[in-house]
Amino acid sequence: MNITIVKADQSDASIIHDMQIKAFKPLLEKYRDYETSPANESIERVIERLNQYATDLYLIKLSNSAIGAIRVMRKESKVYRISPIFILPEHQGKGIAQKVFALIEGTYSDASAWELDTILQERGNCYLYEKLGYQRTGEEKRINDRMTIVNYKKLFK
Repeated sequence: MNITIVKADQSDASIIHDMQIKAFKPLLEKYRDYETSPANESIERVIERLNQYATDLYLIKLSNSAIGAIRVMRKESKVYRISPIFILPEHQGKGIAQKVFALIEGTYSDASAWELDTILQERGNCYLYEKLGYQRTGEEKRINDRMTIVNYKKLFK
């Protein structure tokens, strides 16, 4: 499986926006998190992220076709935050995310830590992040009666 990450630019905003809607729509329908779901974000929000100084946005490609994206935010003291990562539904569950994390962590090899959030009720996501060495911090945010966001962190020496 030929998975690569390619830094996105303004010309990729539309494809990122379309993939983001497709990837997050099932979760939006399940959890009804209309205020926080990336499926409800405008293309202007994607463009805003592309323009942020401390942000790198990458297309996730399978054999040169875009199948998702990952955003890396630079914080203080070599701490990086992933928000969001998404893969189109038809490509989920194939080990692609694990490969993407390896690529990203290799790209930012100076990291002292990585952070991310996910939906507590999405056990598969929690399992994946824990398998990759992320640990729950105990920080949680209840979005509604269906959904809670939990924070994960992975430390490096």
